[in-house]
Amino acid sequence: MPAVEIERIIKTALPDATVELTALADDDDHWAATVTSSAFAGLTRVRQHQLVNAAFGDRLGTELHALALTTKAA
Repeated sequence: MPAVEIERIIKTALPDATVELTALADDDDHWAATVTSSAFAGLTRVRQHQLVNAAFGDRLGTELHALALTTKAA
């Protein structure tokens, strides 16, 4: 999945998010993302990651093999 599509999916779920992506391999399939959003305020890190992962639905693990997340409250 290309970086632009990953960012679009995250921003659809979290419109105020800032997304920084780093390719972990040269295959559009392994990414690291730092996502900053006010929606994360007061949430545990696990819940923050769940919000991001839920945005991908069944595409995570299929179209996008791996997404290493770092989340931050804005």
